[in-house]
Amino acid sequence: MNTQEATKVSEVPHGYMLDSKQRLVPVSTVDDYDIEINDFVEKHISEARNIQQTLKTFKRKVYEDCYAFLELLAEKYETKKKRGGAKGGFSFSSYDGALQIKITVQDRITFGPELQIAKELIDECVQDWSSDANDYLKVLINDAFEVDREGNLNTGRILSLRKHKDKIIDQRWINAMEAIADAIMVTGSKTYLNFRERTSEGKLINIPLDLAAL
Repeated sequence: MNTQEATKVSEVPHGYMLDSKQRLVPVSTVDDYDIEINDFVEKHISEARNIQQTLKTFKRKVYEDCYAFLELLAEKYETKKKRGGAKGGFSFSSYDGALQIKITVQDRITFGPELQIAKELIDECVQDWSSDANDYLKVLINDAFEVDREGNLNTGRILSLRKHKDKIIDQRWINAMEAIADAIMVTGSKTYLNFRERTSEGKLINIPLDLAAL
């Protein structure tokens, strides 16, 4: 039983239950069906918490083992290896290449005010381009600046516009691409841990540990 569960139990006197409004209700007045449902939910939530803790422990151990292995490699080649690995990450594979542990380090990117200037320049370009010109790029532009339900821009879509920076001879477009580059701000990084196995088709795929993917 974790601290949260212990606290909850200690707050509820024997013979009582808390209802959805956090009121104390005598167990004798609670329907048997509601008690059964309550016990059912508490049982599986408790199991879920235990599994969550097991995964946390497992994740921490794998990270520690991977970085310890890197330190051994650093000693072997007589170099100084900073904990965290190289930018972009690294991987360990089984001898036959069918199994892989992959650690990926990705930058967290946001955009500065230069992005607004870039959008204004791009809007000018789109308005002036003929109706049948750059149709594909127009679709990319519209998609790039769409926001999600939380009002956030898709970083990948915006950065993908720069792949076309040399394909259009329009000074406003060129300036817009430079503004996007200047707007990029790296605010940190996040590390991902994946376990992969090779399929019968020879492709390495992630072993899902997310319940939604099972």
